[in-house]
Amino acid sequence: MPTTEPREKFIVPIGPQHPALKEPGHFEFTVDGEIVTGATARLGYVHRGIEKGTEDRSWVQNLYLLERICGICSHSHALAYALGVEKLAGVEAPPRAQAIRVLVAELERIHSHLLWLGVAAHEAGFDTLFMYSWRDRETVMDLLENLTGNRVNYSANVLGGVKFDVSVEQADAIRRGLDFLEERTQHYLTVVTTDSMFLRRTRGIATMSKQQAEALGVIGPTARASDVPRDVRVESPYAAYTTFPVEAVLATAGDLEARFLVRVKELFESYRVIREILDRMPAGDLTARMPRRVKEGETVSRIEAPRGELFYFIKSGGGDRPERVKARTPSMFNFASVLTLAVGHQLADIPMIMAGIDPCFSCNDRLVVVNRIGHEADVWTWEKLRQYGIEYYRR
Repeated sequence: MPTTEPREKFIVPIGPQHPALKEPGHFEFTVDGEIVTGATARLGYVHRGIEKGTEDRSWVQNLYLLERICGICSHSHALAYALGVEKLAGVEAPPRAQAIRVLVAELERIHSHLLWLGVAAHEAGFDTLFMYSWRDRETVMDLLENLTGNRVNYSANVLGGVKFDVSVEQADAIRRGLDFLEERTQHYLTVVTTDSMFLRRTRGIATMSKQQAEALGVIGPTARASDVPRDVRVESPYAAYTTFPVEAVLATAGDLEARFLVRVKELFESYRVIREILDRMPAGDLTARMPRRVKEGETVSRIEAPRGELFYFIKSGGGDRPERVKARTPSMFNFASVLTLAVGHQLADIPMIMAGIDPCFSCNDRLVVVNRIGHEADVWTWEKLRQYGIEYYRR
């Protein structure tokens, strides 16, 4: 006789520490055999209080603090912040500075996409592709180091412009690096579209229709892989993108393979834009005069980071430091798609589905709500939070 008793749920936890996660996050997947039937996420493990910290620092100091939100897209955070503060102050960076900002932004996009390609390949068990793509990533990191002095946190921006110029020798080095990377990228495009093992892990996996993508609010390459033309560089050009426009790279399949195609093809678009900037670099100054105090007001700034739209809200009280800085990062919106798309897939597909959105936990984590038994809700000041940290590490 068949039993009428309800079956007990079986939950597989992934995280907070797990080989499939390069940063800490806690996912719980309810499974029926090997099939995922439910998914939840608990984030916030790398919340560092950066937004609150900006309220205690000057406009200039925050430029370097906000770069530390994420190492891989540090220039994106600094650029979004700088554009917002300049808008509040009524200052516009010179055309040459804006072109250099875009140059570094596209080099950073190349760095980010190659890093992601290696991580995603590793999750698929394709470690040869992982090692080759990371080997070639050294090329763009060397170019960034030669240009800015740093391989990760570039510190290219100052309020009102940039802190360095691009010499003829540096421009030639960038062109040579792009020639090498373009040839390698063509090889990677062939691999991700023809390798039979890789296609079994990506084709038809985690398919998200255009309607689903719009309903879930996904952004960046994740959205463009589902034929959603969402790219801030195209919709609302900033910095020098009005002079050096880009074309959004789209795919229609909406599966993991499409997400690989979009990111790899975006590399070719970055190579083209960088070459145009080097060939038609505007002449002129690198900085505009910036006041120490920014007039009272509030504004928003939007840019297209490697993972999608990066949104900053900045409020000034008329002093030498902000009253509020809020960063809304792309991973926040793309995580919802992982939990939705995981249902119905095999547990073995989960690492690839998570890697498919190119998640950044450090970018995402902003606020943690802690419920403590026997304690009333309490709003902590920055000084109280600082003192708590001192006392905690004295234990």
